[in-house]
Amino acid sequence: MNNRTPSKHVYDGLDRELIGLLRNDGRASLSKLAEILQVSRGTVQNRLDRLLNSGTLLGFTIRIREDYEPETIRAIMSIEVEGKSTTEVIRQLRGLPELQTLHTTNGSWDLVAEIQTSSLQDFDRLLRDVRMIDGVLNSETSILLSSV
Repeated sequence: MNNRTPSKHVYDGLDRELIGLLRNDGRASLSKLAEILQVSRGTVQNRLDRLLNSGTLLGFTIRIREDYEPETIRAIMSIEVEGKSTTEVIRQLRGLPELQTLHTTNGSWDLVAEIQTSSLQDFDRLLRDVRMIDGVLNSETSILLSSV
């Protein structure tokens, strides 16, 4: 995993459009991207290199159909953190492979985590693991039933 902090580069419309295309198809060829963006293949390669080197793009991934693994349990967890322990709590949460993404947020909760486990037993264990982290005051978790 790449932990580089994105640089202070100013991203233009071409960068944003390229990122949008990659979100839809992370496997798109340079030629295909160049054709869609109406720029040269070299321009796309240079933009990709800069976005990767700056830490803006962390990598390329695939998306799996929701029904591909019907036993998978997906959930959203809201987490309340005690005082100034947020940095340490985040560090420990990042060590839990079931947490797909972690976001800071405003409002009543300090963090929001997207969770994916392969069984209810793993889900139950993960909830216990999160609640045992020093600095976690409270959490609320909602299992995602279906996408509409």
